[in-house]
Amino acid sequence: MRKKKVYLRDLEPDSEKGHSHDDGHNHSSPESVSRLKTYIPAIISFIMLIVGIAIDYLDALPFFEGWVRIIWYTIAYIPVGFPVIREGWNSIKNGDFFTEFFLMSIATLGAFAIGEYPEGVAVMLFYAVGELFQQAAVNRAKGNIKALLDVRPNEALVNRNGDFISVSPETVEIGEKIQVRVGEKVPLDGILLSDKGSINTAALTGESKPDTVQKGASVFAGSINLDGVVEIETTKEFKDTSIARILDMVQNATARKSKTELFIRKFARVYTPIVVFLAIGLTLLPYFFVDDYVFRDWLYRALIFLVISCPCALVISIPLGYFGGLGAASRSGILFKGASFLDTMTKVNTVVMDKTGTVTKGVFKIKEVVNESAYEKADFMKYLMAMEEQSTHPIAKAIMEYKAEGAYYVASEVSEIAGKGLKGTVNGKTLLAGNKALMTSNAIAVPSETDTIVESIIMVGIDGKFAGYVTIADELKEDAHQAIMKIRESGISKIIMLSGDKDSITQQVAKELGIDWAKGGLLPEDKLSEVEKLKAEPDTKVAFIGDGINDAPVLAASDVGIAMGGLGSDVAIETADIIIQNDQPSRIALAIKIGRSTRRIVWQNIALAFGIKIIVLILGAGGLATMWEAVFADVGVALLAILNAVRLQRMNWS
Repeated sequence: MRKKKVYLRDLEPDSEKGHSHDDGHNHSSPESVSRLKTYIPAIISFIMLIVGIAIDYLDALPFFEGWVRIIWYTIAYIPVGFPVIREGWNSIKNGDFFTEFFLMSIATLGAFAIGEYPEGVAVMLFYAVGELFQQAAVNRAKGNIKALLDVRPNEALVNRNGDFISVSPETVEIGEKIQVRVGEKVPLDGILLSDKGSINTAALTGESKPDTVQKGASVFAGSINLDGVVEIETTKEFKDTSIARILDMVQNATARKSKTELFIRKFARVYTPIVVFLAIGLTLLPYFFVDDYVFRDWLYRALIFLVISCPCALVISIPLGYFGGLGAASRSGILFKGASFLDTMTKVNTVVMDKTGTVTKGVFKIKEVVNESAYEKADFMKYLMAMEEQSTHPIAKAIMEYKAEGAYYVASEVSEIAGKGLKGTVNGKTLLAGNKALMTSNAIAVPSETDTIVESIIMVGIDGKFAGYVTIADELKEDAHQAIMKIRESGISKIIMLSGDKDSITQQVAKELGIDWAKGGLLPEDKLSEVEKLKAEPDTKVAFIGDGINDAPVLAASDVGIAMGGLGSDVAIETADIIIQNDQPSRIALAIKIGRSTRRIVWQNIALAFGIKIIVLILGAGGLATMWEAVFADVGVALLAILNAVRLQRMNWS
């Protein structure tokens, strides 16, 4: 089939191409007119072919013979044949002789040369119909990319000189304040200045559930504001926004071919000239070996041979299969940076993952409050919160989220003791808030039970006495258990956790999730060393999942690097091969499933194309197949392969 390159500019919305929109009158859209023009040549050829065959079969018009018949079928041939001949001629001028255009041109013109006019028209007509099917399949596969393009914001309301004015997002600078109204797209990445907002991030993450964000939270370009007017302070230029980054990754993904795809294209370049010379041999060599040699009969067999051997089904359906896999993945919030990673993902047998931000939310929460003071629990927490209010540490922020009724206390004379905690005065009482070392250095006895606690712990001392403690833990993501279960169900033999967090916490999380082996307290170089040891084992393919800057070396070194795209750092996202846009680790198993389904369909197409073609080639060479069987072996197989590839777009990946 005819190969067409796909560029993102071909998919841009009409508003960006200068097309006019509906003005209230009943005009046909440019797309409808263009689509109709695409089908008109095939319709004309089809009608003329059917009429011609009917006249031939019924012998209804005595004058329909000789030059009249030739002219009729020639006119029927031109609408579908001329574009192919032109493409073949242009390829020859560029030094590329042996293309499918050349094969189809020679085969159909040869059919005309021996008087098989209906068959010549039919072969080219079915070839054209096959192209239409191919284009429809490609358009369907590109639908997710077009959906991404459609969510690109084309204006931003920016505050300049006290007024919000509409400008192009490309002109907005970092730190400027923008306003987003209800139903509008967020034009740039930024920090929410309003108290709260309801945001739909489906275009970025594949997650249709609206997300409620609070003041100070990050919001991303391409999201849709669902409730009330919100104001945002921009943190990135338009070219560096999440949506721009996604589009760039998708565009690059279509350019990075899988090994199977590259092999088939190279194979077709060798295979095509071979079959041309075999067809020439099939025409001429029998003269020396067959007594009743008839040139016309052997030429007809050679033409059949050429039509059958056209590598359309392979050259088109295989890249279309990978393109379908990329589209299906992006619709599910998974971005593969190339078709090659669809292949590699099918070979992974060891999954290594970071902890914080990968299977946990990366947000500290109070897990337990133990009050051993003479005060009520609420007062105990007010004393602690008065101290932690002076700190910017993530643990301090988690403590400050505690809700206590009544007025809060105020701390004074607060000082930080390096590596231990805080010391200060609250309501005239001396307060200590920190680790065990802080308590013991101030002669405060700590209960032995605290030694067995694996979570981060903040101990409190009031006026020289132990008053209690608060444990802080990073929450597991909602789908963390499901993620591990699904990864195992996909056939992964080994699941490992490597974390920079302390080993006791890492081991606890790994045990809770049922992970095979875990190790904590690792520096980036330690993680890299562990992954390299795994890769050195025979037949081991490693996928590493992480989200932080410290994970970038391991993401680059692993066979497949997978980054969390929502919370993940820019460095991790740029380094990784696959991006999980909605930060759900359960999508890892889905990425494996889509990769395997894509590869299975691609190999089904290869087997289908080769199997049927070889059978009909043998029949054609022996004179047992006509041009109609050749049409099926070429166009029919291509259509079946395309329809098989399109299944990737119809599958339910939930």
